[in-house]
Amino acid sequence: MIFETLDTSGHEQVVFCHNKDAGLKAIIAIHNTTLGPALGGTRMWPYKSEAEALNDVLRLSRGMTYKNAVAGLNLGGGKAVIIGNPATDKSEMLFRAFGHFVETLGGRYITAEDVGIDVNDMEFVFRETEYVTGVHQVHGGSGDPSPFTAYGTLQGLMASLNKRFGDEEVGKYSYAVQGLGHVGMEFVKLLKERGAKIFVTDINQGLVEKAVTEYGAEAVGLDEIYDVPADVYSPCALGGTINEETLQRLKAKVICGSANNQLANDAMGDEVQKRGILYAPDYAVNAGGVMNVSLEIDGYNRERAMRMMRTIYHNLTRIFEIADRDGIPTYKAADRLGEERIASIGKLKLPMGRGTPRFKGRVRS
Repeated sequence: MIFETLDTSGHEQVVFCHNKDAGLKAIIAIHNTTLGPALGGTRMWPYKSEAEALNDVLRLSRGMTYKNAVAGLNLGGGKAVIIGNPATDKSEMLFRAFGHFVETLGGRYITAEDVGIDVNDMEFVFRETEYVTGVHQVHGGSGDPSPFTAYGTLQGLMASLNKRFGDEEVGKYSYAVQGLGHVGMEFVKLLKERGAKIFVTDINQGLVEKAVTEYGAEAVGLDEIYDVPADVYSPCALGGTINEETLQRLKAKVICGSANNQLANDAMGDEVQKRGILYAPDYAVNAGGVMNVSLEIDGYNRERAMRMMRTIYHNLTRIFEIADRDGIPTYKAADRLGEERIASIGKLKLPMGRGTPRFKGRVRS
């Protein structure tokens, strides 16, 4: 059954990682290395079953192939998941054991932060392998990628506003922001700095109160976020929030946020277009974090990273142009842009295993 799934999804390699002493149960999925080594974060989550974890890592790693291709990076797509509760199950031993498995792949997979993981966890992984990004700046890393993801999301938003309304004036419009984690809160901050009206919700009431107190946002209930009269719906938490039930309730003219896999399924992308809502494909919008950490391979430079974030605006504009040109929904246009780049640039790339990148300017303790 697993091999049949891999035949359909196109994955190159899936590694099951187990260390009983460390309590480690993890899966690393390498989807495609045509453009370069697979870069993608590690997610720690209390999955209900191993099958659920496998399905998630396969879906996320495939998304990273397209994200990295559309972002213009010479990197393929991969992802890892650790089965466990990030609030109670973390330990140095667990992350160092995971780092050992990453090291055995010899650079085919480069890891980073994702849901449930922070820069301190990455430091433990870094002790076992150099193939990790998002470590502290003292080691030549870039630290927490969340501010870059949020800034990149702002660039995607501006391109979306220009497409839908004919201008980029963020402060003229209102936003329903779902999710106030590291990226969501930073995105709210950027919106506030531009004078926008913001509605927010999150399962963590403390974060909601922070957004209200510090950024003047208006709090709404978890289920009420779909009903607010906002111009833009910005999903910034977990995926699948655009579904048959919620889509009927949205008042927004634009969907643009930092969450992964925002559409519950492809049919929702078609339905969004039918309803006249502009959907900014999630993996094109939220590529700022991966763009930022990708620079660690050649030696990190913050100024270069900020310039790189601004290309997200042009990537979204190109996606909208392809959608208009080919008469297809924007989510399909994003895939098409990624596939075209993989097909063309891939012809110039060396097979993986030759010319594997080495990180420059990194100091491991």
